[in-house]
Amino acid sequence: YKSVIDDVFEVSGTKIAEAAKLTENIFRSVNIALVNELKIVFDAMGIDVWEVIRAASSKPFGYMPFFPGPGLGGHCIPVDPFYLTYKSKEFNLQTKFIELAAEINTFMPEYVLKKTNDALNVYKKKSINGSNILIIGLAYKKDIGDMRESPTLPIMRSLINQGAKIKYHDKFIPQIPDSRHYGFLEGLKSVPINKQNLSKADAVIIITDHSYINYDLVSRYASLIIDTRNIMSGRSVNNVVKS
Repeated sequence: YKSVIDDVFEVSGTKIAEAAKLTENIFRSVNIALVNELKIVFDAMGIDVWEVIRAASSKPFGYMPFFPGPGLGGHCIPVDPFYLTYKSKEFNLQTKFIELAAEINTFMPEYVLKKTNDALNVYKKKSINGSNILIIGLAYKKDIGDMRESPTLPIMRSLINQGAKIKYHDKFIPQIPDSRHYGFLEGLKSVPINKQNLSKADAVIIITDHSYINYDLVSRYASLIIDTRNIMSGRSVNNVVKS
Protein backbone atom coordinates (compact mmCIF):
# COMPACT_ATOMS: atom_id res chain seq x y z
CA TYR A 1 0.00 0.00 0.00
CA LYS A 2 2.90 2.37 0.63
CA SER A 3 3.48 2.58 -3.12
CA VAL A 4 0.10 4.33 -3.59
CA ILE A 5 -0.78 5.71 -0.13
CA ASP A 6 1.31 8.19 1.86
CA ASP A 7 0.25 7.05 5.33
CA VAL A 8 -0.50 3.45 6.23
CA PHE A 9 -2.12 2.80 9.62
CA GLU A 10 -1.22 -0.73 10.60
CA VAL A 11 -3.58 -2.87 12.68
CA SER A 12 -3.39 -6.38 14.05
CA GLY A 13 -5.49 -8.04 11.38
CA THR A 14 -8.11 -7.81 8.65
CA LYS A 15 -11.04 -8.01 11.08
CA ILE A 16 -9.88 -4.83 12.80
CA ALA A 17 -9.39 -3.11 9.45
CA GLU A 18 -12.85 -4.08 8.19
CA ALA A 19 -14.48 -3.19 11.51
CA ALA A 20 -12.78 0.22 11.41
CA LYS A 21 -14.21 0.92 7.97
CA LEU A 22 -17.66 -0.17 9.11
CA THR A 23 -17.36 2.05 12.18
CA GLU A 24 -16.51 5.09 10.04
CA ASN A 25 -19.54 4.63 7.81
CA ILE A 26 -21.93 3.71 10.63
CA PHE A 27 -20.80 6.78 12.58
CA ARG A 28 -21.73 8.99 9.64
CA SER A 29 -25.01 7.19 8.97
CA VAL A 30 -26.15 7.50 12.58
CA ASN A 31 -25.20 11.16 12.91
CA ILE A 32 -26.78 12.11 9.60
CA ALA A 33 -29.94 10.33 10.70
CA LEU A 34 -29.92 12.36 13.90
CA VAL A 35 -29.78 15.72 12.11
CA ASN A 36 -32.35 14.52 9.57
CA GLU A 37 -34.74 13.73 12.40
CA LEU A 38 -33.97 17.05 14.06
CA LYS A 39 -34.71 18.77 10.75
CA ILE A 40 -38.17 17.22 10.61
CA VAL A 41 -38.94 18.05 14.24
CA PHE A 42 -37.52 21.58 14.16
CA ASP A 43 -39.27 22.32 10.88
CA ALA A 44 -42.61 21.44 12.46
CA MET A 45 -41.75 23.88 15.25
CA GLY A 46 -40.76 26.65 12.84
CA ILE A 47 -37.07 26.39 13.76
CA ASP A 48 -34.32 26.54 11.13
CA VAL A 49 -32.14 23.46 11.69
CA TRP A 50 -29.30 24.99 9.65
CA GLU A 51 -29.08 27.97 11.97
CA VAL A 52 -29.25 25.60 14.93
CA ILE A 53 -26.28 23.63 13.58
CA ARG A 54 -24.28 26.83 13.04
CA ALA A 55 -24.98 27.87 16.62
CA ALA A 56 -24.09 24.45 18.04
CA SER A 57 -20.87 24.50 16.01
CA SER A 58 -19.72 27.53 17.98
CA LYS A 59 -18.88 25.16 20.83
CA PRO A 60 -15.11 24.60 20.56
CA PHE A 61 -15.20 21.01 21.82
CA GLY A 62 -17.53 18.06 22.16
CA TYR A 63 -19.55 18.76 19.01
CA MET A 64 -19.03 17.77 15.39
CA PRO A 65 -21.47 19.21 12.83
CA PHE A 66 -23.37 16.92 10.49
CA PHE A 67 -25.85 18.24 7.96
CA PRO A 68 -29.30 17.08 6.89
CA GLY A 69 -30.25 16.30 3.33
CA PRO A 70 -32.68 14.50 1.02
CA GLY A 71 -31.30 11.05 1.89
CA LEU A 72 -28.07 9.10 1.78
CA GLY A 73 -26.31 8.04 -1.41
CA GLY A 74 -23.18 6.32 -2.65
CA HIS A 75 -21.92 2.79 -2.30
CA CYS A 76 -20.70 3.06 1.33
CA ILE A 77 -22.88 4.80 3.91
CA PRO A 78 -26.30 3.52 2.78
CA VAL A 79 -25.00 -0.05 2.33
CA ASP A 80 -22.10 -0.89 4.66
CA PRO A 81 -24.01 -0.69 7.98
CA PHE A 82 -26.19 -3.57 6.83
CA TYR A 83 -23.13 -5.82 6.56
CA LEU A 84 -22.77 -5.58 10.33
CA THR A 85 -26.51 -5.91 10.87
CA TYR A 86 -26.50 -9.14 8.86
CA LYS A 87 -23.43 -10.53 10.58
CA SER A 88 -24.69 -9.68 14.06
CA LYS A 89 -27.62 -12.08 13.58
CA GLU A 90 -25.16 -14.98 13.64
CA PHE A 91 -24.51 -13.97 17.25
CA ASN A 92 -28.22 -13.52 18.07
CA LEU A 93 -27.74 -9.76 18.34
CA GLN A 94 -29.84 -6.94 16.94
CA THR A 95 -28.32 -3.66 15.79
CA LYS A 96 -31.27 -1.47 16.78
CA PHE A 97 -29.46 1.86 16.62
CA ILE A 98 -27.98 1.17 13.19
CA GLU A 99 -31.31 -0.04 11.79
CA LEU A 100 -33.19 2.96 13.18
CA ALA A 101 -30.69 5.33 11.55
CA ALA A 102 -31.18 3.55 8.23
CA GLU A 103 -34.94 3.81 8.61
CA ILE A 104 -34.77 7.57 9.15
CA ASN A 105 -32.34 8.16 6.28
CA THR A 106 -34.39 5.99 3.92
CA PHE A 107 -37.48 8.03 4.79
CA MET A 108 -35.95 11.37 3.74
CA PRO A 109 -36.91 11.19 0.02
CA GLU A 110 -40.52 10.78 1.16
CA TYR A 111 -40.12 13.87 3.33
CA VAL A 112 -38.88 15.84 0.31
CA LEU A 113 -41.98 14.69 -1.60
CA LYS A 114 -44.24 15.80 1.23
CA LYS A 115 -42.59 19.23 1.43
CA THR A 116 -42.87 19.57 -2.35
CA ASN A 117 -46.54 18.68 -2.37
CA ASP A 118 -47.27 21.03 0.56
CA ALA A 119 -45.39 23.87 -1.17
CA LEU A 120 -47.28 23.33 -4.42
CA ASN A 121 -50.57 23.39 -2.51
CA VAL A 122 -49.70 26.64 -0.74
CA TYR A 123 -47.93 28.59 -3.48
CA LYS A 124 -49.46 27.16 -6.66
CA LYS A 125 -52.83 25.85 -5.45
CA LYS A 126 -52.09 22.53 -7.11
CA SER A 127 -50.71 19.08 -6.29
CA ILE A 128 -47.81 17.06 -7.63
CA ASN A 129 -50.18 15.43 -10.12
CA GLY A 130 -49.84 17.30 -13.40
CA SER A 131 -47.08 19.62 -12.15
CA ASN A 132 -43.89 20.30 -14.08
CA ILE A 133 -40.96 19.52 -11.79
CA LEU A 134 -37.33 20.35 -12.56
CA ILE A 135 -34.78 18.49 -10.43
CA ILE A 136 -31.29 19.89 -9.98
CA GLY A 137 -28.76 17.15 -9.28
CA LEU A 138 -28.78 13.44 -10.00
CA ALA A 139 -25.41 12.53 -8.46
CA TYR A 140 -25.55 11.47 -4.83
CA LYS A 141 -23.20 14.29 -3.81
CA LYS A 142 -21.87 17.50 -5.30
CA ASP A 143 -19.33 17.77 -8.10
CA ILE A 144 -19.14 14.10 -9.05
CA GLY A 145 -20.88 11.90 -11.63
CA ASP A 146 -21.81 8.96 -9.39
CA MET A 147 -25.55 8.26 -9.08
CA ARG A 148 -25.31 5.04 -7.07
CA GLU A 149 -28.01 4.97 -4.37
CA SER A 150 -28.72 8.65 -5.10
CA PRO A 151 -31.81 9.94 -3.26
CA THR A 152 -32.79 11.65 -6.50
CA LEU A 153 -33.80 8.29 -7.96
CA PRO A 154 -36.57 7.36 -5.49
CA ILE A 155 -37.72 11.00 -5.55
CA MET A 156 -38.05 10.86 -9.35
CA ARG A 157 -39.88 7.55 -9.15
CA SER A 158 -42.38 8.89 -6.61
CA LEU A 159 -42.93 12.08 -8.60
CA ILE A 160 -43.68 10.05 -11.74
CA ASN A 161 -45.98 7.70 -9.82
CA GLN A 162 -47.89 10.71 -8.51
CA GLY A 163 -48.38 12.11 -11.99
CA ALA A 164 -45.67 14.78 -12.22
CA LYS A 165 -43.89 15.68 -15.44
CA ILE A 166 -40.22 15.63 -14.54
CA LYS A 167 -36.98 16.95 -16.00
CA TYR A 168 -33.55 16.97 -14.44
CA HIS A 169 -30.26 18.82 -14.78
CA ASP A 170 -26.83 17.40 -13.97
CA LYS A 171 -23.88 18.04 -16.27
CA PHE A 172 -21.96 15.18 -14.66
CA ILE A 173 -24.69 12.71 -15.70
CA PRO A 174 -25.92 13.94 -19.10
CA GLN A 175 -28.06 10.83 -19.63
CA ILE A 176 -29.45 8.30 -17.17
CA PRO A 177 -28.01 4.82 -17.74
CA ASP A 178 -29.84 1.58 -17.12
CA SER A 179 -30.00 0.46 -13.50
CA ARG A 180 -31.44 -2.47 -11.60
CA HIS A 181 -34.31 -0.64 -9.89
CA TYR A 182 -34.73 2.43 -12.10
CA GLY A 183 -34.62 1.09 -15.63
CA PHE A 184 -37.72 3.11 -16.48
CA LEU A 185 -35.55 6.26 -16.27
CA GLU A 186 -32.99 4.96 -18.77
CA GLY A 187 -32.27 7.39 -21.57
CA LEU A 188 -33.68 10.47 -19.84
CA LYS A 189 -31.36 13.38 -20.69
CA SER A 190 -30.25 16.35 -18.64
CA VAL A 191 -31.76 19.67 -19.67
CA PRO A 192 -30.00 23.05 -19.45
CA ILE A 193 -30.46 25.40 -16.53
CA ASN A 194 -31.86 28.42 -18.35
CA LYS A 195 -34.69 30.94 -18.17
CA GLN A 196 -37.06 28.80 -20.23
CA ASN A 197 -36.71 25.58 -18.23
CA LEU A 198 -36.72 27.35 -14.88
CA SER A 199 -39.75 29.47 -15.73
CA LYS A 200 -41.79 26.54 -17.05
CA ALA A 201 -41.32 24.51 -13.86
CA ASP A 202 -44.01 24.64 -11.21
CA ALA A 203 -41.28 23.70 -8.74
CA VAL A 204 -37.51 23.32 -8.86
CA ILE A 205 -36.10 20.80 -6.39
CA ILE A 206 -32.43 21.21 -5.50
CA ILE A 207 -31.18 17.78 -4.45
CA THR A 208 -27.48 17.99 -5.30
CA ASP A 209 -25.79 21.34 -4.75
CA HIS A 210 -23.19 21.20 -7.52
CA SER A 211 -20.71 24.09 -7.34
CA TYR A 212 -21.04 25.05 -11.00
CA ILE A 213 -24.77 25.83 -10.83
CA ASN A 214 -25.73 29.50 -11.18
CA TYR A 215 -28.05 29.70 -8.19
CA ASP A 216 -28.71 33.39 -8.77
CA LEU A 217 -30.20 32.40 -12.13
CA VAL A 218 -32.27 29.73 -10.40
CA SER A 219 -33.62 32.20 -7.84
CA ARG A 220 -34.39 34.77 -10.55
CA TYR A 221 -36.50 32.57 -12.81
CA ALA A 222 -37.81 29.68 -10.67
CA SER A 223 -41.22 30.50 -9.21
CA LEU A 224 -40.89 27.91 -6.42
CA ILE A 225 -37.69 26.30 -5.09
CA ILE A 226 -37.51 23.28 -2.80
CA ASP A 227 -34.05 23.50 -1.25
CA THR A 228 -32.79 20.30 0.39
CA ARG A 229 -29.21 21.56 0.83
CA ASN A 230 -29.66 25.09 2.20
CA ILE A 231 -27.74 26.35 -0.83
CA MET A 232 -30.15 29.28 -1.30
CA SER A 233 -29.47 30.60 2.21
CA GLY A 234 -28.37 34.22 2.25
CA ARG A 235 -30.10 35.12 -1.01
CA SER A 236 -32.96 37.61 -0.93
CA VAL A 237 -35.66 35.32 -2.28
CA ASN A 238 -39.17 34.64 -1.05
CA ASN A 239 -39.91 31.57 -3.14
CA VAL A 240 -37.70 29.06 -1.29
CA VAL A 241 -38.98 26.21 0.86
CA LYS A 242 -36.33 24.37 2.87
CA SER A 243 -36.72 20.61 2.85
